[in-house]
Amino acid sequence: MGEQPAAHAVIDLLLRQQAESPTRSVVGRVFGYSPLAAESVSWYLGAKGEIDVAAMLATLPPSWSVFHSLPIGKKGADIDHLVIGPGGVFTINTKNHTGKGVWVAGQTLMVSGYKAPHIRNAEYEADRVTKLLRERMPRLAAAHPVVAVVNAKSLTITKKPERVAVVTGPALRRWLMTRPVVLGPAELADLRAVIDNPDTWPAPLFSATPNAQDLFQALDAEVRTALLRRTIWKLTGIAALVGGLLLAAPALSAAMIGLASIG
Repeated sequence: MGEQPAAHAVIDLLLRQQAESPTRSVVGRVFGYSPLAAESVSWYLGAKGEIDVAAMLATLPPSWSVFHSLPIGKKGADIDHLVIGPGGVFTINTKNHTGKGVWVAGQTLMVSGYKAPHIRNAEYEADRVTKLLRERMPRLAAAHPVVAVVNAKSLTITKKPERVAVVTGPALRRWLMTRPVVLGPAELADLRAVIDNPDTWPAPLFSATPNAQDLFQALDAEVRTALLRRTIWKLTGIAALVGGLLLAAPALSAAMIGLASIG
């Protein structure tokens, strides 16, 4: 399970969604229409967020181990990241809220004024992982639930939740490293072996899409190229408008002067 790439589950769902969507026309490609179907945007952003957090987690010291996209339920639910280290066991639910304000007060989490179930879901995931791991290590301490907020415009916490830590992506590594030491090298080795064993986890709901990572990288390149083309067309339109106004300025000035003389 340690070889599972970040965002494996959400990328698979994204690709399945895209496979059912019509492809862009030539005109759409030229003008930079997004290749993403409307229903695929949230999956795409989710995948990008998980990949960003995974890159940060990869910088943890060797005493820490990180696992991604671990299946935990029959309906396709998975753990974005499971992290173990001297500070304990942590389930991390990554949420990409690019450009949005996130507000937390106890068990309530709001995204741009709308309530989101991130706190409840993070607690469920931690409890589920704890149950699965205790089937093989009965004395293991409970997993700590974490919500990692990525690319948000702001994160305001007026009251910390009782169990769930809500942190920004860039602050996650530092937060993990400051946890009190509760697990030694021998315990971590045993725990790592349990987590790495596929028999510890429920079978995935779907068979993995072949070459999913390569397909996602190609899709990601298309999305970024489309955005660049839209930006170029927008800037070209602005430049054309400004140029037209500059060219028309002398004639407009002459007309205004003529009107003024008539008056």
